[in-house]
Amino acid sequence: MTSKTVQEEMMIRAARVSYVLMAMLASFTAASFGADDSGGSPSERSHVKPGDAARHAEEGSPVCLAANNMSLATGNPSLVLMSSGSTHVPVWSLSGGTPGQSVVGLVNGFDREYVAVKVEIVVTTTDEATNSNEQDVYRVHLSQMVANAPFTSRQVTSDCVRTPLPAAPFYSRTIVLESFSPVLPNAPLLVRIQREPADPGDTFTRPVGLAMVKVTPLKAPAQPLVVQQGAGYDSWPMLQAIGKKLVCVYSRGSGHTIAEDARAVYARTSTDEGKTWTAETVVANTPGYGDVAVGKGLDSKGDMLLWVRRVGKEWHHDLYRTTDGVAFELLTTPKLEVPPIQITDIFEVPTVGLMALWFAGNYGNDGPNHSWGTVTSSDDGATWKQTVMESGLTKDQWPTEPAAVYLGDGRILAVGRTEVGANSTTRSQFQMVSTDYGATWKRAPTNISDVLISTPSLILDSETGLVSNYYYHRGRGILRRRVVDAASVFDHPLNWPASEAVATGSAITVDAGNANSTVIGKSHFVSFYSGEAANTSILVSVLPGPQARSSVVSPKGAE
Repeated sequence: MTSKTVQEEMMIRAARVSYVLMAMLASFTAASFGADDSGGSPSERSHVKPGDAARHAEEGSPVCLAANNMSLATGNPSLVLMSSGSTHVPVWSLSGGTPGQSVVGLVNGFDREYVAVKVEIVVTTTDEATNSNEQDVYRVHLSQMVANAPFTSRQVTSDCVRTPLPAAPFYSRTIVLESFSPVLPNAPLLVRIQREPADPGDTFTRPVGLAMVKVTPLKAPAQPLVVQQGAGYDSWPMLQAIGKKLVCVYSRGSGHTIAEDARAVYARTSTDEGKTWTAETVVANTPGYGDVAVGKGLDSKGDMLLWVRRVGKEWHHDLYRTTDGVAFELLTTPKLEVPPIQITDIFEVPTVGLMALWFAGNYGNDGPNHSWGTVTSSDDGATWKQTVMESGLTKDQWPTEPAAVYLGDGRILAVGRTEVGANSTTRSQFQMVSTDYGATWKRAPTNISDVLISTPSLILDSETGLVSNYYYHRGRGILRRRVVDAASVFDHPLNWPASEAVATGSAITVDAGNANSTVIGKSHFVSFYSGEAANTSILVSVLPGPQARSSVVSPKGAE
C-alpha cells in the first residue's frame, strides 16, 4: 500500500470516528455532566411512533451517564479513550470473550409521578471485524437503595438483549435494555450494565465500547378496562370485532386448569369501545369436559368463528360461529390426524381460504416429539385440511400459540411463543414466514426476548404496512407492544425494534397473560387476564394504532 493510500485510509477512519463522536457529543454532552436531556437517542432509527402518547407510559427528562460517571463493578473491563484529533471520549471496553464484566453508575431518585424507568446504552467498536452478520448481547441489573431495607430487596435483572452490529466499525448503536422497569420514587437507583459473551446469541468475539447509559423516567400507562371481574379464575380471553361491536370470549374455572368439568366458556359484547359490556352469556359448557376458547377470526361473510378446545377423556377442537357475539352455534368438530394442543386465530389467505396455525406436543417433555403446522378451509370453516410444517422438534425449537397476518403477494408473517424458561437469548419469540400462501415456511428465532411463556397477537395496518406485536411479559406484569414495518423483519428476524409498555397487571407468572387483539378503525383493542388465583379478571386495553414516520437517514456504511 502506498503512503498516499495509507493516508487516505487514515483520513476516512478519522472522518468516521469524528462523525460518531460529534453526534454522540451533540446529543449527550449536556446530560453527561448532570443536565437533563429531553431529546431522543442519537442513533434511533425507529420507523414508527405511538399514535397518542397519553395512552402510553409518558417519558420524563432522561439522565445520562458518560463512561466517566461509571465505575468497575465485576470482572476486569477497562476504561479507555476513543480519540480523533483533539476529540477524546471515554468508553468502557467490554470483552467479547470474558464473561462477567460489568460497570455500574448511580442515578438519583425520580419524582413520585414516575413509576418506572427505561434504560438505554450507547455502544461502538473500532474493530475491523465489525459487520452486520455478528451480534452482541447485554443486560442491565437495577437495584434501588431504600431506607431500612437491603438493596437486594429491590433487585431487577433485565432479559438478555441481542442486536446486530453495524456494517462497519466506528458507528454507534443505541440499544434499549429495559423499556419499562418499575421503581420506587425518590430512591437512588444503581444501574449495572453487563455484556454477556457466554450467551449463544453473542457471536462477536471482539471488545465493544460502552460510551453512555441513558435512564428515562416513565409515568404509568393508561389503566385497562374491565370486562369481567368476580369470583373465579377468569382467563385466556379471545377478542374479536364484528363491525364496530367488540366480542370478548373467555373461560372460567377454579384455577389454572384446562380439563376440569367446572371450566366453561362465556362471552360479553360492547358497542362503546369496551367502556361497558353486556351480561355474560354461555358459549360452551360440555358435561365431563373443560372448555377453553383458543382461537378466533372472521369468515368471508364477516361472521365470527371461534375455536373452543374441549378437554376430558379425549381432546377435541369445536368450531363455533356467531353473527352477534351472543348466540353461538357449533359448526364442526374436525377429525385431525395430529391432535393439536391448540388451534389459534383464523385469518384469510387468497387462493387458499381460511387458515389457522396449530401446535402439538407435550409442555413437560423435552424430547423430539413436538410439531406445528396449518389447517385450512375453502368452505368458510365447514371442513378443514391439516398440514404438518415441522415435526420431531425438541421443546426449545417449538413455536407455540402462534399468531399470523397475511401481508400480500403470498407472504405470511407469523410469530410464536417459546417454552424456554432460562434468561438468555434462547428465550425469544420465533418468527415463521411463508412466501407461497402458506405452502412452505421458514422458522427462525427473533430478538424479542422480554418474554416468559408470552403468547403473541399480531395486528397488520394494511395502509402503512406496520405490524403490531402484542404480548404479556409474564412474571413482570407488563403488556408490551413492538411495532415494525413488516418488510424490515420478514427476512431479518433479529431486527424487531424495542418494546413499549402499554399496560400493567399482575406479576404472578401464570395468573396473568395471554394477550389477544383486534382492531376497529384506527384503534387497537388488546385483551388479557390478570389477578391472583383463584380470582382473576378479564381486561381490555384500548390503544391508538401506530403511525408511520420518515426514517432517519443514516451515514453510508452504518446500520
